[in-house]
Order: sequence, then structure tokens, then C-alpha cells
Amino acid sequence: MGTAGRRAVLLWSLFGVVAVVSCALVWRRPDRLSDLHIYYGAITHLRAGRPLYDYVAENGGPFTYPPFAALALGPIGFVPEGLLQILWLVATVGALAAIAAAVGRGRPELAAAVACGLLLSAPAQSNLRFGQVSVFVVLLALVDALGLTPARYRGCLVGLAAAVKLTPLLFVVYFLAAGRYRDAGRAAGAFVAAAAVGALVLPSASWTYWTGTMFETARIGNLASLGNQSVQGMLLRVGLPTTALPLVWAALVALLCVVALLRARRLALEGHPTKAAVLVGCATVAASPVSWTHHQLWPVLAAMLLIGTRGAVHRAAGAALLTAMVLSLGVVLAGVSFTPGVQFVLENARALGTVGICALGFGAAAVTAHRTARRAARRWTLAGAAVAAVAVVAVQPLPASADPTFKAYRIADTANPRYFYVCRDQASCAAFIGDRSIRFGVVAEKTKVRVNGVVGPAVARLEYRSGPGGRPREIPLLSAYQDGRVFSFRSASLAHGRLVAYDPAGREIASYTGLRPA
Repeated sequence: MGTAGRRAVLLWSLFGVVAVVSCALVWRRPDRLSDLHIYYGAITHLRAGRPLYDYVAENGGPFTYPPFAALALGPIGFVPEGLLQILWLVATVGALAAIAAAVGRGRPELAAAVACGLLLSAPAQSNLRFGQVSVFVVLLALVDALGLTPARYRGCLVGLAAAVKLTPLLFVVYFLAAGRYRDAGRAAGAFVAAAAVGALVLPSASWTYWTGTMFETARIGNLASLGNQSVQGMLLRVGLPTTALPLVWAALVALLCVVALLRARRLALEGHPTKAAVLVGCATVAASPVSWTHHQLWPVLAAMLLIGTRGAVHRAAGAALLTAMVLSLGVVLAGVSFTPGVQFVLENARALGTVGICALGFGAAAVTAHRTARRAARRWTLAGAAVAAVAVVAVQPLPASADPTFKAYRIADTANPRYFYVCRDQASCAAFIGDRSIRFGVVAEKTKVRVNGVVGPAVARLEYRSGPGGRPREIPLLSAYQDGRVFSFRSASLAHGRLVAYDPAGREIASYTGLRPA
């Protein structure tokens, strides 16, 4: 065995160790594989003769995939859930290894390195933690896009993947752009056939999904939260007016997809099918209205490909993207972000990196045998423009960047001690406020900060601004007790926030900045 072979064995051994530790940590969580629990509950709900899309799990999660996904997941309903969780963790690890092997294309050392980088990333860990199907969707699309399936069936896996989650449909357009017309036809045919099977077996659920549920993206969570690292998620966090959002989002997504597909086509023609497929995958992450962490495996693969490319700049870019995909930079570096704009860049590093891959392809990573000085200069110009754009954003006082998870709680939430932890009854509220107009407590959690307090009769209105120039968020004053009003809200960061209390005449009577947890 040569040096490369020994390194491959060492890296695969490391992959195995990390996989075992990761699965053990997931197993210790009381909320382990919560998305798999939703799948399991939805299948049980359906088998009992009840409407598929009426199902809501104990954690509030609904079933969000097309009806064919329920049919594909149907067999899990015949396995005890505890055993299913074990099998799903093993299958997820196996799928990650298979993705790495597909990228490595017969190069064991590269495949092992990709496997380790992939497993350590937040998207892979999120797939393990939640028991997600995303990893299997990526595997199907990647294998088909690389042409690893038999020629007569090539494209079918993309169609089936799209029937489970719609985003792989972009690969059909890629097949057309790359001249793979038969593959595109088979992919489209497989998708239509799977949807038809869903309609025949589950006609009511199919009608509900295709005429309404598929458009209700908000039902799967707060799209402005940091977990949604798509273009739409960024625009929501910027605070773009709701009237302008659909048009701006559609224009940006269309432009990104066209550019990404053209670059992917060129990469495929120049003999770089892996980079082409990963580029299209990154476009699906950027373009989808919702791209949660477990969807973001494609940018991890892009980072690994950049690291394996010649040139210090490309390797540095790959390392930076991989770092963003492993760590939550907005959380890790929150203490050193001096402006809301810098915080915005950190919190949206994964989305910005994905958009950069879509816009630039792989830059000079798309190595060809003969590159002219003009082409190299053009790539440097594009890269410089991208860096300049990020720098401009970083110095802006973007109002929504500091509180993408902002939420003010209502009267129905007062019974929850996690939201209202300072005043739990009338006597404690009266004692807490004393002779002051407002008092509150601040508690830090892993990804957010909670503020909870009570106001006296002098306070008529309470507002919170996340950053300089940001639009105010009104905090409801809740008459939970006879002689006291309470309030509670959460935010991703209070570093640049300002809490202001006003009297009935609209005059400012109290202001608090630089709020810190107790």
C-alpha cells in the first residue's frame, strides 16, 4: 500500500470515529431525529385514514413534502420507531460516504477527505440530528448528474428525487443546457410518473398539495430565521418591503440560475462533470425559498472542490467557505462584529458563499488546458467585485441583520416559563418593578437572547430597534395581572439593540442600549 493508500485508510478511519461519536451525541438528545418523527407520525396518520396534510407533530412540525414522498416513506411505518432511528442514522452515514465516493470518482484519498469534511459540516450534522431526507435527495441527484447510473436509466433518479423535494428539478434544465436531452426527458418523465402515482393512490392529498400546500412555505417555519440560508432568507433579514420582495427575489434567482447553468454547461463540456453538478446543486440551495441547514450539503462539496484546486486564492476561498459551513460564524464571532453590517455578513456567510459559487462558477477552479490572460483577468475582476459588494454590505447599518429571529410574545405565551421567567404572578411583578417605570431581565441561549420584564403605569408603549436606523419593533404590553403588564421578546443579538419606553404622550421616558445577559 502506497502513501496515498495509507492516507485514505487513515482518513476513512477518522470518518468512522467521527460518525460513531456524532451518532452517539444525537442519540443522547431528547429531541433526536425530530423530522424523522414527523415522517413516522404522518405515515401512521395516513394509514389511519386521516388527511396527510392535517398532521402536526407534538413539536408543531407538519408534513411538507409531495404525496409521492409519503408513499416512498411508507415502509418506515412498519418498523418500530426506536429501531427505525438506528437504521436511519446508519443509512445517513452511509449516504454521506456514498456522496464522498461519487465526488472522489475512483480516487480513494480524495473521497476520504471529502467524507471527513462533509461529516464535520453543519449540514451533515443537521441531517443526523433531525433524521432528514435531504442527504438522500442530494445523493440521488449527484449520482445521476455524474452519469454513474446505467445509460438507459440516466435521469430517472433526478426525477424521483424531485418528486420527494422539488428543488432537484433544476437538474432537468441543466441536462438540457448540457445537451443531455434524453436524460432530461427521462428525469421529467420520472417526476411526472411519480406525481401521477401519488395522485392515483392519494388523490385528496395530491389535490391539497399541488393546489395550495406547496405554495405555503411559511408553514414550515420562520423564513427570516438564520437557518434559512437562501436568497429569500437574506432578503427577508435585510428588511426588504413585502411589496418589493417577490419581484426582487424572482429577478435575483432567475439571474443566478441562468449564470450558474451557463457556467455548469461550460464545466461539463470542458470535462469537469463533478464541478458542474455541484454548481447546479448550489444553485438549488440559493434559489429555493427555503434552504435550511440540512439542505446545504452542496456548498460543502463546493468548498472541498475549491480546496482541491490549484492556486492559493482558490484554496483560501474554499477554506473560508468550509469554515462557514462547519461553524455558525454569526454566533461564534458575535462578540467581535462591530456593526450590524458585519454581523449580517457573518450570519449570512453560508448564503453569500453559495451565491458566490453560483455567480463565479468555481472561478479559476474551472481549470482548462489553455487559459488566456483575458479570461484570467475577467475572473479576477468578478472576484474583486464580489469582495467589494460584501465589503459594502459589511459597513451598512442593516436594521434586520441583528435580529433575524426576532419575535415578541403574546398573551397566550405567558404561561410558558421559558418566555416569561421574571414575573410569574402579580405579587412578584409588583415587587420586581418597585417604584421604577420598567424593569427586565436578559437571558442568553445558544442562538438567541431573551428579554423579559414588567412595566409600570407610566409606560404606554415599548419599542425595540435592532440597529442604527432600523425600523422599530413594537413589544406588546400584556395585562396578565390586575396591576401589572409584562412583556417578552427574543432576538438573535442585542449587541446593537435599543429598547425604548414611551409615556402616553409619546415622550421617551427610558432607553436601554448594549443589553447584556445577566
